[in-house]
Amino acid sequence: MSWRKWNRIIHRDFGYFFTGVIIIYAVSGIALNHLKDWNPNYSVEYKEFKTSIPQKKEDINKKWVLSELKKHNEQDNYKKHFFPNSEKLKVFLVNGNMQIDLKTGESSIEKLNKRFLIYQFNFLHYNPQRWWTWFSDVFAVALVIISITGLLIQRGKNGITGRGAWLTGLGILIPLLFLIFL
Repeated sequence: MSWRKWNRIIHRDFGYFFTGVIIIYAVSGIALNHLKDWNPNYSVEYKEFKTSIPQKKEDINKKWVLSELKKHNEQDNYKKHFFPNSEKLKVFLVNGNMQIDLKTGESSIEKLNKRFLIYQFNFLHYNPQRWWTWFSDVFAVALVIISITGLLIQRGKNGITGRGAWLTGLGILIPLLFLIFL
């Protein structure tokens, strides 16, 4: 077999094998590029409402808090509650919280929900386990091999000695210019 045939085989098989990880890192990378615009891991659900406050402060206890949570189907998510000051009640929930103004009854529930797939993709992008770090390192080496073998697949005027050289040079120049000027 010629080196060109081996080059195509390696490029093709690495490309097939790492397709899933390429998609995971690409989607996660796009999500993480826009941290200023949104939280890629969680969506925030926010609900405001008014509640009636008991006259006596001692009546504001766990039983009362659970009854308030039941109105919003959150009673099973109760963790604990506390009074940050004499006018506020904060209730900790699984994946969220409830806050109540004890003077006005103005209340809110804030819930965090994991974004489907993007949360899991970001989890992998952050290298959560030692074995995943090793796999990611192998993947990074494979990307270099995929890039090099890809450069050598096409021959002639569209290959690396023709049009491919210009596109490769441009692809290298853009990040360099970015690093130089920003």
